[in-house]
Amino acid sequence: MQTALQIIATGLQIGAIYVLFSLGLTLTFGIMRIVNFAHGQFFTLSALVVAVAMPYLASAGLPLPAAFAGSAAAGVAASLLLGLVTYEWGFKRLQRDFVGSFILSLGLILLLEGLYLDVFGGAVRSVPPIVDGTVSVFGASLTSQRLLLCFVAVVLTGLLYAALAMTPVGKALRAASIDHEAAMLQGIPYQRIARHGFMIATLLAAVAGALIAPVSVVTTTLGSDYLIKGFIAVIVGGLGSIPGAIVGSLFIALVESVGGYFFDPSRASIAIFALVMVVLLVRPQGLMGHG
Repeated sequence: MQTALQIIATGLQIGAIYVLFSLGLTLTFGIMRIVNFAHGQFFTLSALVVAVAMPYLASAGLPLPAAFAGSAAAGVAASLLLGLVTYEWGFKRLQRDFVGSFILSLGLILLLEGLYLDVFGGAVRSVPPIVDGTVSVFGASLTSQRLLLCFVAVVLTGLLYAALAMTPVGKALRAASIDHEAAMLQGIPYQRIARHGFMIATLLAAVAGALIAPVSVVTTTLGSDYLIKGFIAVIVGGLGSIPGAIVGSLFIALVESVGGYFFDPSRASIAIFALVMVVLLVRPQGLMGHG
């Protein structure tokens, strides 16, 4: 029983980042009907800025929590700026163009990975944990740092749900994702709403990158692994479905946790792809997709 609880707890810790990452992917697809393969680069930039700035701020005498807060704010701001530039000069012109946005996002991956390597170097960086110690929950051991990560992920997911359900911008985002032409006929400014959706997706990726920095090694290609898992999660859950992105992320994380415990990481990855194929054979639109 304790082993099962530990596996579930590990899966939830892994799934917290997958949820934030995949929510941004599915939000972008739902509103703009594009698949943004460069989404992982916003995630990577935030983590890199945290990994570079936090040791500098800590050496200047700031406590670790304050140093992390300052570097995380800088990382999120840098990613948001990058997201705005890529939207205005690229994705804005290719909305609802699946092939064009696909080519653009692949080009951005190559360009940005090269820039990151040139600016930040190829060294593997690590960030000291902000919160030390472990917490025992029903016999399952959780590190305090990862527990904080899960808490932030839950809060952000709840805020996103509340914003989509209750705010004018959230309702406009939902309307545009269902039928953008009908939304425009009702007076919704689609271009502005699409920009808001893209920037919210970028924000989610940036926060996820800042949160992952203290619990993982940071490299210039960090976002690539999360990009693959994020796409698997949204495909399993259903493209464009926010509840599906959450369910798919937790499903992938649980499979990875079980496979990693009983086998090795490579077999866990094979199991993820095998189960994805089974899900898509049974329900091609995903677990919670509608088309």
